[in-house]
Amino acid sequence: MRKLLSMGVAAAFTVAALALTGSPAQAAAPAGEYVALGDSYASGVGADPYDASSGVCLRSPKSYPRRLAARETGLTLKDVTCSGATIAEVRRTQLSALSANTRLVTLTVGGNDAQFTTVIRGCLTENDAYCRDLNTYVSYYARHQLVDELAALHTEVKTRAPKARIVVLGYPRLVEMTGSCGALDLNTARRTWLNGTADALAEGTSAAAQRADVEYMDTRFLFAWGAHGACGKDPWINGVNPSKVTETFHPNATGYDKAYEYAWQHLFD
Repeated sequence: MRKLLSMGVAAAFTVAALALTGSPAQAAAPAGEYVALGDSYASGVGADPYDASSGVCLRSPKSYPRRLAARETGLTLKDVTCSGATIAEVRRTQLSALSANTRLVTLTVGGNDAQFTTVIRGCLTENDAYCRDLNTYVSYYARHQLVDELAALHTEVKTRAPKARIVVLGYPRLVEMTGSCGALDLNTARRTWLNGTADALAEGTSAAAQRADVEYMDTRFLFAWGAHGACGKDPWINGVNPSKVTETFHPNATGYDKAYEYAWQHLFD
């Protein structure tokens, strides 16, 4: 029997449910073919070791698609997620996995189009003004142009998989406002700007999902309740590790397990 949500988490989900569009929440997971699309947050970067056969795509057995497929035994997973994927790359290399037989699609993408990795690198290595200006630019892009680009992608997913339930998962806020982030730390202003850009990505992704009439899960709530961002006391997101740069500010194994389990409870139970 699955664990019940705490009252605090349940309260967070009451708010998160407002961000869901499309099919009603808490419907049963459809049985049949499940296609997982997206970038490093979908492939499971941050929770090594990775499947050797996935190469540079860095697909982890602990990723949220793998955990969902294991949880819902009626699903047959086709995992085509890939670290570093952009919207164009999802369209070019991943959408061919969809068909009229597909019954469930999950997708996380857009962060690489927004060059969020560049923003993180700039905020870790450059001065405050540089970090602020990068975040301002990316936040504007996320709330405007990204919405059009994502909505077009979602519409194409619907066309290729007309019988599928489509769930778009956004990105979490990255950092707690207190605590050490590791080898390269962040001051309060930089943490505020980075979280503001995460909010912009979430808002843009939500707007695109609503426009295309697909479901959206706001993952900020999954990590925020209990202060599970990077740099906090109980992080579900990796902090700064120079020996594992790719994993910086991606969910760790606990994050993919606990945070996304809350998502599946809300969507499928």
